[in-house]
Amino acid sequence: MNETLRIQQAHRSIRSYKPDPISDAMLDQIIAAAHRAPTSMNAQDISLIVVRDAEKRARIAELAGGQAWIAQAPVFIMIAIDYHKTDLGVRKAGQTQVIHESMEGFGVAAVDAGIALGTLITAAESLGLGIVPIGSIRRNPQDMIALLGLPPLTFPLVGLCIGHIKDDVPLKPRMDIKTFRHDERYDASGYPAAIDAYDVEIMDYWKQIGNSDGVAWSANLGNFYRQVYFPQVKPVAAMQGLLNDK
Repeated sequence: MNETLRIQQAHRSIRSYKPDPISDAMLDQIIAAAHRAPTSMNAQDISLIVVRDAEKRARIAELAGGQAWIAQAPVFIMIAIDYHKTDLGVRKAGQTQVIHESMEGFGVAAVDAGIALGTLITAAESLGLGIVPIGSIRRNPQDMIALLGLPPLTFPLVGLCIGHIKDDVPLKPRMDIKTFRHDERYDASGYPAAIDAYDVEIMDYWKQIGNSDGVAWSANLGNFYRQVYFPQVKPVAAMQGLLNDK
């Protein structure tokens, strides 16, 4: 196994950081890696907002539902859909941009953001840093937009904490890889047994790390997936011009 694969297969989310700053050299390398990540049509429809200001990180933590590690990590990177940038290019070509109004547009930008996020993660972890992705920046998207000065045709999609690891954690188990990898065609026949086994395994993991609030995988999904847990995403995206109606 080469070093890149070892790093990727050793991934764990870190929620405890030292106060030590991340050097400019390290941060520049991490961002340069994500800058080279692919985007559909070479649209480069993603922008990063790098937040190191402590007060602003504290406010982001508050908006994200009180996630203390956002304030604790010395660097927070917000990944935004950026159809403002592409609109300028389309206008220069004498055309009218429509893609931002469509479900395809939101979907492809989300994919591109995910690729950038994965690249940031691998780059940071390759330097010995800890990370944790933050989806909860979509909890209060309008306030996040105001805080970070995002223009129309943009949307704050996901964030990433980066810092020097204070308290490490063991690898969290994953469900049987057969529920992830399907050869030639989709096969869900083993899902019920795999879910039963994973519920037991994840409860053992919570006990191992001393998390008395940990619940089974299925129960956790039940708590969240029974509702639209960030209901402001659709209306705020629409107000930003990302209509998702085509």
